[in-house]
Amino acid sequence: MGGNIVEPDSGHPRRWQILGVMVFSLLAVVLDNTILNVAIKTIADPVHGLGATQGELEWAMNSYTLVFAGLLFTFGVLGDRYGRKRMLLIGMILFGLASLASAYAQDPMQLIVARALMGIGGAAIMPATLAIISNVFPLHERGRAIGVWAGGVGIAVAIGPITGGLLLEHFWWGSVFLINVPIVLLAIVLIASLVPDSKDPHRAALDPVGVLLSILGLVALVYGIVRITELGTAADVTVIVPSAIGLAILAAFVWYESRIDHPAFDVRNFRNAGFSTAIITVGLVFFAAMGVLFFLAFYWQIVRGFSPLQSGALVLPFAVAQLLFSPQSARVVERFGARAVGTVSMLVIAVALAGYVFAEADTPLWILLVLGFVQGAAMANILPTSTTAIMNALPREKAGVGSSMSNVVRQVGGTLGIAVLGAALSASYRGNMEGQVTGLPPEAAHAVTESIAGAAAVTERMGAQGAALMDAANDAFVTGIHWAAAGSALVALIGALVVARWMPGKSAKYVPAHATDVERESAVV
Repeated sequence: MGGNIVEPDSGHPRRWQILGVMVFSLLAVVLDNTILNVAIKTIADPVHGLGATQGELEWAMNSYTLVFAGLLFTFGVLGDRYGRKRMLLIGMILFGLASLASAYAQDPMQLIVARALMGIGGAAIMPATLAIISNVFPLHERGRAIGVWAGGVGIAVAIGPITGGLLLEHFWWGSVFLINVPIVLLAIVLIASLVPDSKDPHRAALDPVGVLLSILGLVALVYGIVRITELGTAADVTVIVPSAIGLAILAAFVWYESRIDHPAFDVRNFRNAGFSTAIITVGLVFFAAMGVLFFLAFYWQIVRGFSPLQSGALVLPFAVAQLLFSPQSARVVERFGARAVGTVSMLVIAVALAGYVFAEADTPLWILLVLGFVQGAAMANILPTSTTAIMNALPREKAGVGSSMSNVVRQVGGTLGIAVLGAALSASYRGNMEGQVTGLPPEAAHAVTESIAGAAAVTERMGAQGAALMDAANDAFVTGIHWAAAGSALVALIGALVVARWMPGKSAKYVPAHATDVERESAVV
């Protein structure tokens, strides 16, 4: 169904409809990543939720992250070999069933397991969408299509928190997962009827060792990273050991892939400056941006006192900027070149993130909303540009591997940003709160100094004394945001230097292997 004839020079005749289906298919995965943040507080409630502890809540999020990041590369390889449409359908079915299980989980452990299963489904969906887009669009239209795809992600980022807030105001906590089911069902129908199947026509031998090394390395590395988030420090054996093991296994993966004649991923692609720079840029962007965006959710709801729905609405400027500018990014690159666009975008991101260094508990909202819009606009120009460079660097039949590489770097970069910047924020917060809890019972003092969420829970039962302590907690948290913002701005500045030094300029043209004559003539970096 949907036909499987794709002309390499002109693309699939229904490629724009297929692009719409891919964006819609991605909606559930991106929604879920943003919607859960809004529901955390409710799930922790023993009456209205599951009574989950802080550790259980962290694992409800981290079980998804670990499995998702660990299997992204594997599903990209499997999609290239056995069919991307098949992988996409399998992923959608599994994601829908796991969402249903999450919605009706009876205890925190059931939720953690169901979320891990959702991670498997998400890992199958994410690389398949981008690989299918690259397969149905000719090279000269691919940048614009990926820009639209990135804009769709921006929409999902915006409506996730708003949808979560609306659902929690009218239904029980499980509704934030149940909302995925109708999206999945409609996506399955659209995929089956419209999307052509595609796979690598060169059925090379499988590379089980390489695939296994990628899974073990990524899971170990991401586990070490998420432990930083849980502990608030990187100076712990449970952080250092798994992270070191993960890096060692990934180094072994690169060594092994360079020495076999049928690698799951040809590491020689890293010799291409455009590909390597794009990979590094995506990681740095997500490291810089995700940490601040994640902790702003606590700022809106606890420091500023907004509801989950209002907090979700405050993300809109960032997402609207992505929606407006992402589809135009390809034209901007054609006019000015990837190096100029990338360098300026990274500098603007650095300036926007540095703006949060001056945020206070009473900063006028419009200033923070403008910062969000500016950051979103800059990311809308750098991310599609970098993603297109990654996809164009590989032959069409390896689109799944290229997509998975892009998404692995996004996931690892974002997770590392949240962990490292969160550790900096936590250290600053604790340092400023240790002298504020004199006279409190040890358990309450620990909760107040551990996190601003703990401080809010303790102080709401303390009357006037609690109000003064909460003011101190808010000030300490805002100071922590200043440190996190400064760190993220520095990382974005490093990204600008990387792009300015190594990203190919306007005159450079990179033609992927196996490109057709028409693609060679129209290729623009």
